[in-house]
Amino acid sequence: MLKTRVMPTLLHKDVGLAKGVRFDSWRLVGSAMQSVKVYNMREVDELVFLDITATREGRQPDYELVDDLADECFMPLTVGGGVRTVEHFERLLKVGADKVAVNTAVIERPEVIGEAAGTFGAQCVVVSIDALRSADDRLEVLTHSGTTPTGREPAELAAEAQERGAGEILLTSIDRDGTMEGYDIDLIRAVADAVTIPVIASGGAGTYAHMAEALLDGGASAVAAASMFHFTEQTPLEAKHHLRERGVAVRI
Repeated sequence: MLKTRVMPTLLHKDVGLAKGVRFDSWRLVGSAMQSVKVYNMREVDELVFLDITATREGRQPDYELVDDLADECFMPLTVGGGVRTVEHFERLLKVGADKVAVNTAVIERPEVIGEAAGTFGAQCVVVSIDALRSADDRLEVLTHSGTTPTGREPAELAAEAQERGAGEILLTSIDRDGTMEGYDIDLIRAVADAVTIPVIASGGAGTYAHMAEALLDGGASAVAAASMFHFTEQTPLEAKHHLRERGVAVRI
């Protein structure tokens, strides 16, 4: 049986790590390198590192920074931000990323999914989907760090991404992001029902119970969290102990 992963998320903004609420109201939370070293000691399953300003600034990923982090990172590392071409995938994998997350380019140039999967394998391709609920409860995918509406529905886009060759979906609720009020279970369930590849739930984790809910009720295959690890005493290891008590298969 595949083990369920608990994945801390690091959001890099300008000169350091930051965390906001609903993709806004950012505050600095330290350095990426220090966080990598802390999570090494805590032996987490996988780490997600996203440069949240690269795409809006029209620049490529910071390969030098990723190289430095990967040299110190003793766990699988997923890297995203500014990824638009298969060449970007190649350079990130060469400097030490294990997987590459692509978000805005999925809308602007969706063929990049198949190009990357065909070249490096589907296991390297993580399609990142940021979803927002409207006043009438409709779900819409936003790009450019949650600033640009697309008119696309998350489950439909996830299904297309899988068909094009994606290996995983990183699904973030903008409404729940940074609130620590719990994941959007209906969103997770809609996307998980639309695909057979793993769905990583993101946005809203505040307690271990929230993680269990995303997995057991939402159908997620993994859970990602930032605020609860930055701003509380909760840890990935304690999360996995809680999940194991709830019957979830995890690696301790």
